[in-house]
Order: sequence, then structure tokens, then C-alpha cells
Amino acid sequence: MKKVAVLGSTGSIGTQTLDVISREPERYEVASLAAGTNADLLVRQAHAFRPKLVSVGSRELADRIRAELPPGTRLVYGDEGLIEAAAGADADYVVCAVMGSVGLRSTLAAIDAGATIGLANKETLVTAGHLVMKRAADKGVALLPIDSEHSAIFQCLNGEDKRAVKRLLVTASGGSFRDRTREELANVTVEEALRHPNWSMGAKITIDSATMANKGLEVMEAHWLFGLPYDRIDVVLHPESIVHSMVEFHDTSVMAQLGNPDMRVPIQYALTYPERRPSPASPLDLLQAGSLHFRPMDFERYPCLRLAYEAGRAGGTAPTVFNAANEVAVARFLRGEIPFLAIESIIASALARHEPLQEPDLATITAADDWARREAETFRN
Repeated sequence: MKKVAVLGSTGSIGTQTLDVISREPERYEVASLAAGTNADLLVRQAHAFRPKLVSVGSRELADRIRAELPPGTRLVYGDEGLIEAAAGADADYVVCAVMGSVGLRSTLAAIDAGATIGLANKETLVTAGHLVMKRAADKGVALLPIDSEHSAIFQCLNGEDKRAVKRLLVTASGGSFRDRTREELANVTVEEALRHPNWSMGAKITIDSATMANKGLEVMEAHWLFGLPYDRIDVVLHPESIVHSMVEFHDTSVMAQLGNPDMRVPIQYALTYPERRPSPASPLDLLQAGSLHFRPMDFERYPCLRLAYEAGRAGGTAPTVFNAANEVAVARFLRGEIPFLAIESIIASALARHEPLQEPDLATITAADDWARREAETFRN
């Protein structure tokens, strides 16, 4: 039986992970659950899965739910609680699905504990890919991608000679506003931005999909996961979200992984790898799907993606600044403080004012992250 820790258990990936686990209870034991602020759902999850440890974001929340947890469940909180949920519950598999750069320290702790990592927190590799990949290699720990695009590439590369790879083709739906011009984006609302045409995701990642910042983060993650330079990682607009990504080889062959948009498929594959199990997702019917469409990426239409490539190529602390500025900008947009197009302006301003430091350690990454957040919070058009 696989003992699983789920970090970010109340988010979109976390709840779908628990859905996958619940369908085969004889295969899985939930060792720990960690959430930020959705304490009520965490309590319900604790009663359903009976982990020996749960973590919430603050002491106040911990005090509020303490009496509501099942007997014998240990309660921790804050950043240290998240690390304990990752590394202190004797899990042999850790799903890292917390949102944002807060997932870095807990992922490193899980690696140090020797657990296999199911990685759905792309910001961990964006901000500290050089540290995470080295730590995983030193510890002999597998990093299995959960994002649909990286799972697709991972599947296409199974059994292949990596030296035969010409480039990666990461597909992008285009998000909520893919059929709108830049002029039409000036006054879009939060509600409009949250209406993703294909996927059901959390608010932050849905906004990132609309700006294409999410695809930029995925390009940086792919760079670290698969060890390819940025000029061999391309993004292709694919509105149907049926082809989840592709790999082109030097002999001109292109391999793709297809399926209906359902995150439970890559989640389950990461949990069961190298085995494939029956899935709760609906099977893909290509005849019903009809035509599949692909368009080149327009970096003028989606400047956040261009900025992500620039940050990735600059390296060092530049990706950290991109990610932190974006997180703050999206939060400000969701609060109604800034217009949609100001998100890209905030990221561009932070990157322009930052001098990247190469091969940063954890303290330097944290300092760059803090600096970028202050810059983004105080930015005014």
C-alpha cells in the first residue's frame, strides 16, 4: 500500500488527487493532508481519509478546527507545519500541489525524506530548479510530473533516447480570452477571466492561463524536468486541449499524448507509474472531437509568455522575480485593484529593475522573491 501525503489537498489538484485515491482505497493510505485557508474542507477530508497528520496555514485556523478533527489526528500549522506534512508523516509519495513559491521548502523536505515526488507545483522548479533537480539526483528521488503538459512529454519520452529529441511542443489552450484582441482586453472583468473554456482549475491558474503566464511557467519547468534549452521548447496554441503536448525527434517523427481535458488522468499516471490503471475520466472519441486546430504563438498578443522566456534565458533569480511579481499581480487583479493588462506591466517592471544573480542559494532566492513581491505590490501605472 502506497502512503501518500497531499500538500494543497483542498485545491483543484489536491481534491482530484483524493478523488483518484478514493476509487482504489486498497492501494493507498493517506499519510498527511495540508491546506492553507480552506479549513472546513480539510476537516471533511480528514474524516474521509483519516490521515495521521494534517496541517493548516495559521495557528488561528488550527485552534478553530482542533476539536473537529478525528481522534488521533495530529494537527500542525504554518510553514513548518507544511514541511512536517511533507516529510514527517512517513509518506513514501508526496503530491506537491500547493500554489506558488511556498511549495519550495516543503518539496525539498520531502526529497530529503526520500519520498517520490508527484509535482504539480511548477513554481518550485521555476524558482529553484537547479537546487531541486540536484537534490533529487543526490537522493535518488524520482520527480514525476502531474501537470498535463509535462505528463504528456514524460509519456512521449518513455523508452526513448533523449539524445534523439529535437524539440518539445507544449500546447496551450489560449485561456479565457484566446479569441479577443489586445484592445478588447482593456476592461475585462475578473468574472470573465475566470471562465476557462476547457479546464476546471483554481482562480490563480485560470488567470495565468488567460495571460499565458502559466504557459511561461510551464516552459521553465520543462527546461528543468527534461534538460533542454529554451530554444528547443516551443509553445503551440491548441484550443481544444486534446493534444496535451508533443515531442519532435530528429528523424522528424512527432509523438503526442491525447485525451479529454481531465486532470485525474495525469494525476493517476503519476501515482501509479509505470503502471496504467483504469481511469475515471471519459475516453477520448476522436470521431466525436472532429477537427483539431493548431496556431503559432503570438508573443505580442501574449507578452507574459515572452517575458517568461526572457526570464528563463536570463536564469539565476530572474525566474523567481517573474513568478513572485506574477503572483502578486494576479492577486491584485482578483481583488479588483488593477486592470487585467496591468499584470504584464507589473511583471515587466519588476524584471527590468532586477539584476539576476546566478546560481542562487535558498536565502538568495527568498530575498529575490521578497523584493519582487514588494515591487509588484507598490507598482502603479
